[in-house]
Order: sequence, then C-alpha cells, then structure tokens
Amino acid sequence: MRDAATVILLRPVADGQTEVYLLRRLSSMAFAPGAYVFPGGKVDDRDAEGGHGWAGPPPEEMAAALGVPGSAAATLIRAAVRETFEECGVLLAGPTPGRVVTEVTGPEWEADQQALVAGSVSLAQLLIRRGLVLRGDLLRPWSRWVTPEPEPRRYDTRFFVAAMPPQQRAAGGTGESDRAAWLRPAAAVEAATAGELTMLPPTRITLAELAEYPSVAAIMAADRPITPRRPVVRLDGDRAWLSIPDGSDDD
Repeated sequence: MRDAATVILLRPVADGQTEVYLLRRLSSMAFAPGAYVFPGGKVDDRDAEGGHGWAGPPPEEMAAALGVPGSAAATLIRAAVRETFEECGVLLAGPTPGRVVTEVTGPEWEADQQALVAGSVSLAQLLIRRGLVLRGDLLRPWSRWVTPEPEPRRYDTRFFVAAMPPQQRAAGGTGESDRAAWLRPAAAVEAATAGELTMLPPTRITLAELAEYPSVAAIMAADRPITPRRPVVRLDGDRAWLSIPDGSDDD
C-alpha cells in the first residue's frame, strides 16, 4: 500500500459560500477513469527531501492527525504541495512566511511543473532554487481514506483542505485530467447523485461534509477528529456494495 496526499482547494463566492476545485481524470487512466477528483496523488521518494524554508507549525504538530511520525508528516505535506502544483499549477509557497507567490505562469514555471512531473527535480530543490518557503500553515488535515482490500492499487490517502491563493489561478487539464471545474459542494453532490458526474465515494462524502460549513473560513477552522476510513466491499448477488465506515453505503 502506498501513501498518498490529496488537497481540497477552496475559494469563496459572492454570497460568502464555498466552491471546490475538481478535476476529471482521463478515461485512459487505470485508476478511477473519468471520475471527478481533488488534486493529489501518491507520495514520491523525493518528497522526503528537505532543506527548504518552512512556514507555520512544525510538521510534528500535524503528525498525530496524519497518523505518522513527524518526518513522515513533512513528506506527506510536501507531496500534497507538489501534487497540487503538478496537477493544477497552484503553488502553496511564498518568498517569506507571511506571503504566497503570486505569479506561477509562463514558460519557466511550466518547465518547473514538467520537471516535477518527470521526477527530474524535487519540490525541495525547486523551492530552494526559487528562494521560496513551503507554506505548511495553509494546509489543514481533513480526513484519511484507505482503499478497499480487493483493489489492486491500494492507497492510504490523507486529505487536506487549503484556501486558494487569491492571486493565483488554477489551470486544470494537465497530465492526468482533461477537465476542471469550480463547484459548490452541495451542487457537486447533487450532480453525482443524478449521474451527471462520476465520483468515488470518498470524494462524494467529502463534498457532503464540506457542504455543512457556511464559508471557507469555517472549513479551515474546523476541529475534526481524523481516524482512518476503511471501506469494505460487500457482495449481494450480482451487485457489489461499498460499506463506508460512517454508516452510509454506496453501490
């Protein structure tokens, strides 16, 4: 089983409510083809590299919520930041602990993005070269999901929430996705229930949880206990049911 990190990007809309950024995975992908997901992916070996600046609480303070030692918490946070930049061009880093980089577009940034995807550079190397500190304080652990046992590809995925940097722009459709959308959580759940959007249960359940909060600030301030959720596949004749730890079932 591989560790993975997912980032739920949030932005406020005119009435003060929240929109969430979703990507549609390519139909050719082996895992969850055509599904709408949050940016994220598996932890890479090079996510363990440090040496860059760090803004906010030390990783050890997130370790208990993430269910790992402090050094592994830093690796998960770096993976979350790296995947977010790779998949939608949003970089949770800044020139100082109190600032976020504002301009991450253009040929040089695109080259950095592709170098990360190719693995020829680590996130730590990129931050050091550009003189940036990782803004760990912009991320909050939200939940943890473990892929059911029958799946050939299993991940222990930590979900984080993060407010979208106001002067950056999310640009989806890179690499593993072909479409991107900002949607209100409740509207996304309704579309999934109606069969208009394909979603895995963790995505849909997370969106339903987010819909209960009135604003981005309320989501970021939420104090949530995080325990691993381990869905179980149950067979009923020719149908397969996914039993979710919170008591709800999806088929």
